[in-house]
Amino acid sequence: MNTDFYEVYRFTKVTKILTLSIRQFAIFTLIVFAFFGIFNQYNKPVQQIGIYIGIVFSTILIVKLLIFYLLKRFRSTLGGNFRNVVIFGKNRKTRQLKDFFVYNPDYGYKFKALFDVSEKSNELEQHLEYIIEQEIDEIYCSIDKLSQKQLDEIIAFADNNLKVVKFLPDSREIYAKRLNYQYYGYIPILSLRSIPIDEPINQLIKRVFDLFVSTFVILFLLSWLTPILAILIKLESKGPVFFKQKRNGLDYKEFYCYKFRSMKPNPTADIHQVKRNDNRITQIGKVIRKTSIDELPQFINVFRGEMSVVGPRPHMVSHTHMYAERIDKFMVRHFIKPGITGLAQVSGYRGEVESKNDIINRVRHDIFYLENWSILLDLKIILLTIINAIKGEEKAY
Repeated sequence: MNTDFYEVYRFTKVTKILTLSIRQFAIFTLIVFAFFGIFNQYNKPVQQIGIYIGIVFSTILIVKLLIFYLLKRFRSTLGGNFRNVVIFGKNRKTRQLKDFFVYNPDYGYKFKALFDVSEKSNELEQHLEYIIEQEIDEIYCSIDKLSQKQLDEIIAFADNNLKVVKFLPDSREIYAKRLNYQYYGYIPILSLRSIPIDEPINQLIKRVFDLFVSTFVILFLLSWLTPILAILIKLESKGPVFFKQKRNGLDYKEFYCYKFRSMKPNPTADIHQVKRNDNRITQIGKVIRKTSIDELPQFINVFRGEMSVVGPRPHMVSHTHMYAERIDKFMVRHFIKPGITGLAQVSGYRGEVESKNDIINRVRHDIFYLENWSILLDLKIILLTIINAIKGEEKAY
């Protein structure tokens, strides 16, 4: 079984190290208690076993982080532990990669050259000679700037000269892909994307987390806040305390999403999105929308399993149909449950969609989230959401 617990690279993020360490801690804890159970060693106090597990886990985590940060410092200040790199093909992505290498010395890459390769074979041969002379370690190739013949030649050269070759996807691709590589017998198969939440253990972790948070909010916040807001909402305008609206969730299924009512009852609530200085919003509505308190009843949706605490924000059904027809890859968001908050929202793409660029960036962040989910990413998004709610956001209206 490949656990990847110790596969930490120079480009690995700290959140990845922490996520792997938590998984390692959980498995180690099960193994330790299983050992004592199998060999009938329960004469030792549970507290003593817990201290032992804590010490081991803390030591491993500290060593991992220490090595990670010391190597970063070693690369950036002393210039050691580096790898020489070259890039084949000139376009926007390769220029961005060049800038990444140049302005992030702590990753340990030394950029040497960016080659604009034409169809002339002697040019490629000269570049390959340069790789040998300059002792280049890694070769990065832009797929759409090289012919198949050139790619084959570079791959063969890398294999025969012990060089690492990596590829930048076609520049026509808008969204990053995390291709899932599997074997059906001896046949290699690539899946378009890998979704971590599809794994049963991750589904269990996320669901337990959602139940814990939603139960806490319902019991200790909504239980006393709802009666107060109900009185204030009713005093200002006639109508229900809660506003419910059909949204699209997991697998495009419709469900009723709940909010505290922040507008006067009107026939266009399910059609027109709220705009700045919208005259439909009540005075109490302005307050609860500015602080995002109006979203709190959605923890009931979370408890019922229709939503998650963190995930792509669900849109009105009419808007979902519209965006699905106009925005490429919009439907990918429905591979996971929608959330009360999400990566797009804490990255500046919440509220009213004022331009096509807003919804494109929202979709881009949502796809990144579903392809890179971790419980630590959820915690980070929740923390940023709380900070933004306290500070107040420009588009919270």
